[in-house]
Amino acid sequence: MFLDVLLTASVAFIITFLATPVILQVAEKKKLYDIPDERKVHTRLIASLGGVGIFAGFILASLLSIQGQFNFEFQYFFAAAIVIFFLGLKDDIMILSASKKFVGQIIAASILIHLGGIRLDSMYGLFGLEQLPEGFGLALSYLTIIVVMNSFNLIDGVDGLAASLGILSMLVFGAYFFAVNMQAYALLSFSMAGSLIAFLIFNHHPARIFMGDSGSLMIGLINSILVIKFINVAHDPSIAIPLTSSVAIGFSILIVPLLDTLRVFGIRIINGRSPFTPDRNHVHHLLLDRGLGHATVTLACVGINVGFIMLAWLGQSLGSTLLLSIMLVLAFSGIGFLYYHRKQHRMVIAKTLNRPAELKTSSKIVKLTKEVQEAQKN
Repeated sequence: MFLDVLLTASVAFIITFLATPVILQVAEKKKLYDIPDERKVHTRLIASLGGVGIFAGFILASLLSIQGQFNFEFQYFFAAAIVIFFLGLKDDIMILSASKKFVGQIIAASILIHLGGIRLDSMYGLFGLEQLPEGFGLALSYLTIIVVMNSFNLIDGVDGLAASLGILSMLVFGAYFFAVNMQAYALLSFSMAGSLIAFLIFNHHPARIFMGDSGSLMIGLINSILVIKFINVAHDPSIAIPLTSSVAIGFSILIVPLLDTLRVFGIRIINGRSPFTPDRNHVHHLLLDRGLGHATVTLACVGINVGFIMLAWLGQSLGSTLLLSIMLVLAFSGIGFLYYHRKQHRMVIAKTLNRPAELKTSSKIVKLTKEVQEAQKN
């Protein structure tokens, strides 16, 4: 089994590693770039089609290694992944409205829940709750999948951050499923990890390419599958390594992107705005405003996530409710510290061009015109 995992991760790595330079060449030749704006932290024109390379490596390695005749649910996992990939790719090239993206995510979630059997039917003792009513369980399953999916999309704001957090979660989930002899799920985890490691070579600061929505939503989708399966499996006392606080441990593995998304969504809703309205309240923005660089922010977030995973593992005997409460108190205390010690933005007067070039387009990735090229040189 170990050789299967190693081979799968290697195949995914090689495919993504070879595909990404080709994608960069196409983006350069066709002049397709992500245009920076006042909210984004990058100031250069960078291609954001890295999700194509990630998807290619992940899907091919998974299809070659996972035996579908013994794991029937995986055909629905791959179907949902294809839906999310093309949804994200369309949004990378031509901006999709939040409502259209939400509908696509609902379709993918419904495939996982109703056909793939990925659903939460119990709270496993969290807040004293066990078995859930069918309707509530379905609603919770949809909410979990959509929130986890969007969490990696929203945390993807600093070079290497989403990829690094994705690698961490895939390695943790993959190691557990490997240990409990659930080979298919271990292969799914390590195939994505292999693709992300290859992509990170081109995405670390200063990034040469971004993963875009096609990559970040894909990472979120696979994580939603793995965390729900992990919670359901780990709480089973007959499994090789049972975990008494599977809900809290599952939350800890995704705590940085997941808690950041829930916090930002809550702030936006309280302020009467759509939860999908962009702003600069994410944790990586708070760290950047304290003067940290991209690499430092990424290392800090990954380190914090590792710390919470270790805390959850060591404190699992406390039960999910108490353990989750402790993690939330620590997390919000840290975020509160960042808010109160946030540096003020300084006003920067941009150089005035003789012929200002104003971009008005419905595409996030646009062709680089001669006017914009001249502006970039000045």
